[in-house]
Amino acid sequence: MGAKKIGVLTGGGDCPGLNAVIRGIVRKGVQEYGYDFVGFRDGWRGPLEGDTVPLDIPAVRGILPRGGTILGSSRTNPFKAENGVRRIKENLAKYEVDSLIAIGGEDTLGVAARLTDEYAVPVVGVPKTIDNDLSATDYTFGFDTAVGIATEAIDRLHTTAESHMRVLVVEVMGRHAGWIALHSGLAGGANVILIPEQRFDVDQVCAWVTSRFKASYAPIVVVAEGAMPKDGEMVLKDGSQDSFGHVRLSGVGEWLAKEIEGRTGKEARTTVLGHVQRGGTPSAFDRWLATRFGLHAIDAVRDGDFGKMVALQGTDVVRVPIAQATAKLKTVDPALYKEVGVFFG
Repeated sequence: MGAKKIGVLTGGGDCPGLNAVIRGIVRKGVQEYGYDFVGFRDGWRGPLEGDTVPLDIPAVRGILPRGGTILGSSRTNPFKAENGVRRIKENLAKYEVDSLIAIGGEDTLGVAARLTDEYAVPVVGVPKTIDNDLSATDYTFGFDTAVGIATEAIDRLHTTAESHMRVLVVEVMGRHAGWIALHSGLAGGANVILIPEQRFDVDQVCAWVTSRFKASYAPIVVVAEGAMPKDGEMVLKDGSQDSFGHVRLSGVGEWLAKEIEGRTGKEARTTVLGHVQRGGTPSAFDRWLATRFGLHAIDAVRDGDFGKMVALQGTDVVRVPIAQATAKLKTVDPALYKEVGVFFG
């Protein structure tokens, strides 16, 4: 048989559907396998510092429709902490935790892969990112909710853009992958969609904007936060970095609006959706997917199949090596981007 006491943590940015995963893990683990659970607070900080919360069936009641995570989250990197691995192992022994389920994105799961492969800490991974940029899984939960929120915002912005005949630039999340921009831009009827995978020509953007005005429509430009002009660099909020070495993005929307206004003479305004995309209640699809991930993650623990991540392939939830799943990002195929280009301008 597998482990008897399992630790659960959620790392990285918060995401709609995290609570649904936790609920799926605990409900099946307790009811079918008789396991005990302990929640670790704030991602890898929890096992690093021994910060725990009780995790049982009463603790997961009513959390299915709640956004965020009842366990808290952080971008803590235990490999940057002094004696990080030793402290994690000591705290797991202290709380009699046999194995861990780590729910997170590229960074959180990267830590999980190293802990399993190099230090024999038994970890099962669950993929989480609103950016939908983890390879090996067709979708990550949280993405559908983020796209829905961004699409609704674009729908609303169309009416105010038309009323004032001005350009509205909508900046959405997407550091290295433009999935949110692509899906919400297409669904919301944007006239220009700019993604990190394809550097953009500001003159071309301005030409699309101008042609839209000639047709007596006010253009909506959707830009991912990591999108870059052909002759420039990524626009940063400031120079600070988190413990995984990521700089803070945001600012390309404001920069682009000024460029458009200066080159076309048309008034341009920016809306940065930011953390609104992460917040609030998860969509039905994200609750469904997150719950299934939780159920399959606890099965992997029961089977002793550590170092694996659950993933959606087609309609099946399968297990893949965490290291393989985090080796490269899933980015937008140029052919797919070209496909939606018919709506630009």
